[in-house]
Amino acid sequence: MNSDEKAKLAAKAMEDKKARDVVILDVSGKTSIAEKFVLCSCSSGTQVKACADNTEELLAGAGERVHHIEGYAGGNWILLDFGDVVAHVMTEETRNFYDIERLY
Repeated sequence: MNSDEKAKLAAKAMEDKKARDVVILDVSGKTSIAEKFVLCSCSSGTQVKACADNTEELLAGAGERVHHIEGYAGGNWILLDFGDVVAHVMTEETRNFYDIERLY
């Protein structure tokens, strides 16, 4: 699965859990971390965890395993690293504070 397909599937997983403002950023050529970032906003830590879980499960069902997960215990910002795609699932407040879109 290429990075576009993987990013679209991650975005769908987030939307399935009613995340808001789902955005796919093409960061290829701007960072060596990944080709795509997928970001979304959630209203609570519970929704952040549900979106992250659904993203991991949907991509695993398509044969894509998460390489690393950060922030699950905190629940304000969970990062799922799928290699060429990194999913950022955040509360609205955390997303507004860090404003990742402005950086890329």
